[in-house]
Amino acid sequence: MIQSHIGVFIGNGYHRGGLMAELLKGSEAANALKHELGYRNSELTAKGVTPCLAIVRVGERPDDLAYEKGVLKYFNALGIGAKVKALPENISQDMFEREFASVNEDESVHGILLFRPLPKTLDEEPVIKLIDSDKDVDCMSPKNFAKVFIGDDTGFAPCTADAVVELLKRYKIPLKGSEVVLAGRSLVVGKPLSMLLLGEDATVTICHSKTENLAEVCSRADILIAAIGVPKMVKKEFIKPGAVVIDVGINVDEEGNMCGDVDFDEVSEAASKITPVPGGVGTVTISVLAMHTLKAAEKAAARK
Repeated sequence: MIQSHIGVFIGNGYHRGGLMAELLKGSEAANALKHELGYRNSELTAKGVTPCLAIVRVGERPDDLAYEKGVLKYFNALGIGAKVKALPENISQDMFEREFASVNEDESVHGILLFRPLPKTLDEEPVIKLIDSDKDVDCMSPKNFAKVFIGDDTGFAPCTADAVVELLKRYKIPLKGSEVVLAGRSLVVGKPLSMLLLGEDATVTICHSKTENLAEVCSRADILIAAIGVPKMVKKEFIKPGAVVIDVGINVDEEGNMCGDVDFDEVSEAASKITPVPGGVGTVTISVLAMHTLKAAEKAAARK
């Protein structure tokens, strides 16, 4: 006999089978950041500085367009400038580099966000080397990666990695001394996030899809961060009872619904706190992008 379970959201919790995991909603962290960012922006505009982000988009991928729309809406609400350099998907490598260089050299632009991956006909390496590290608000350049790894906060970490730390801090989840397991080793999330967490005095273990006894390694974590890129890979047996679970994954399941790397229904039965997908880390990422853009504008103003 198969017993069915029905899950419902109640307040900030997800109630299923008599248990409740607290939902770590990205919107609450994003709203708190919005007030702080609005104040910093007003200070800059009072000095005659108009912070501005340039989005460089090649083609019209639906996920790029959706994220672009969210960025423009959030930045407009804060009064931060944002403009889009939309390039055709069939653009030549030479023309792409020229267009990117024009944005890079534009003194009115403080931050640059390049949507990746690029079409297969384009090589991103030349623009990664070209981008002004002071405008590199999503950490493409080797210089900013190096700063992340040596703990130099004058640079910019990848926005998603920074968003995870912001979310944990906003919910006052202790990092110092906590056992954190990071499932994922990408340059966008896993590796830089491990450095940020070490900077907060967490004890960090990095594992990945090839790790032997992956579930056993993950089950040691006080805080488990899933960023492997496999839909619903993290199951209940991966979770130490009462652990905090942060799901960075953005996937589409077999039914066409957005889901994370965590099997939300199963894991909610064991975790004490969990991020939803959508509505979790991704919501905070745009706020961090705005924070980085303001930081870049403040640095530019200080140089004058």
